[in-house]
Amino acid sequence: MEFVLEIILNLIGFVVGLAIGIFAHVGFKSTGSPTLFRLTIAFLSISIGFGVVWIGYMAESLIIHEGKIVPWVQTLGIGITTVGYFFIAFSHSIKSFFPKSRYFKSIIVPLFVIPGNSIEHIIRSISFILLIYGTIETIMSYMENRKGSTIFVASGLGLLALGEFLGWYSVVFPGSLLYFISISTKIVGLGALAVPISKVPLMGMKFGGSL
Repeated sequence: MEFVLEIILNLIGFVVGLAIGIFAHVGFKSTGSPTLFRLTIAFLSISIGFGVVWIGYMAESLIIHEGKIVPWVQTLGIGITTVGYFFIAFSHSIKSFFPKSRYFKSIIVPLFVIPGNSIEHIIRSISFILLIYGTIETIMSYMENRKGSTIFVASGLGLLALGEFLGWYSVVFPGSLLYFISISTKIVGLGALAVPISKVPLMGMKFGGSL
């Protein structure tokens, strides 16, 4: 039952991410906006990441039969998804990867120094940082322009960040429901992002700013 749910959720994530990537690509073809080009790469990467994990679960269910997904497949999928998160953050003209604020560092550093860190832990931590950055930048943009569509972007990025945070804890506490909640939260976040991105063409608009 758990495998079936994981297969379904990752398939939904793949389809939703692909749909948003197509919306962004249509907008890019109509406007030539570099931001929409970056968003096309971002959401296609997120879609591929979900797709890789989905294929991993399908292969386990139909061929391997070891009772769990091959670890490197899960890590590869998460890594590809993180590339998408980077392009989302880059759409905010990110100036530096790691924040200079000591207070912010005190919050982020523990994510990297927990005992028994794995590549998956680190990748999820990077994803969380990128998404938090995008969320904060979008909220600040909303405070400046008060455009309703920006709320959808901030909500979407915030839900993606929450999903990655729960995904990180699902690795620390395997066998819990956190993994399913994590994927579901990220799918809802992608759905929120689909609202403004589907309103193309968006000439000269900046993601999280004028979207």
